Amino acid sequence: MNYKFAYSIGFHPWEDAERHNPFVEKITKIFEREESGKTAPFGKALDIGCGSGIWAISLAQRGWDVTGVDIVDKALQRAEERIKNESVDVKLVKDDVTELHKIGNGYKLLLDTGTFHGLSSSQRIAMGKAINNIAAQDAIILLLVWDPKWRAFLPSGASRKEIEMCFPNWAITHVEPAADKPEAIYKILKANEQWYRLCRK
Repeated sequence: MNYKFAYSIGFHPWEDAERHNPFVEKITKIFEREESGKTAPFGKALDIGCGSGIWAISLAQRGWDVTGVDIVDKALQRAEERIKNESVDVKLVKDDVTELHKIGNGYKLLLDTGTFHGLSSSQRIAMGKAINNIAAQDAIILLLVWDPKWRAFLPSGASRKEIEMCFPNWAITHVEPAADKPEAIYKILKANEQWYRLCRK
């Protein structure tokens, strides 16, 4: 999927997720699970393909040291405005998610709310390698993925097998629906949106 073009024409429906209560409830429960038994500050978190910074801001408010990375200037500009309005501390970096050369390492939580499944096969493999290089040894990856299906200019999704191939040093520990009550559009697209949780083998 061409995210630069999408933002250039104002097409970014994924940013509406914050207004879909079932999705927000689920992602909040997932964050709470990762924080259970720990005390803030929780460590470094990376929002991969952060867009306008919705979830980067949420993580920062919860007590994470957050970096948001995106390649799209317009998305980063929107994120900067949001961060300023919310008065939170989030570092924004323009970088390619298939490289991640500019953001350092030691990330304990790596969040992707829809970037991976919109990439080409070669880009996914490169992203997996890049994440492996910058993640802490005890890191967790939270990956939001649609079922694989051709959807024209929308994300094509990814299978569990594809995820395992792109993250060979990681094990999938949980797979769960992104929301208990998916929005109608996701049913039409047959997205079957799922959260995948990965930890190092």
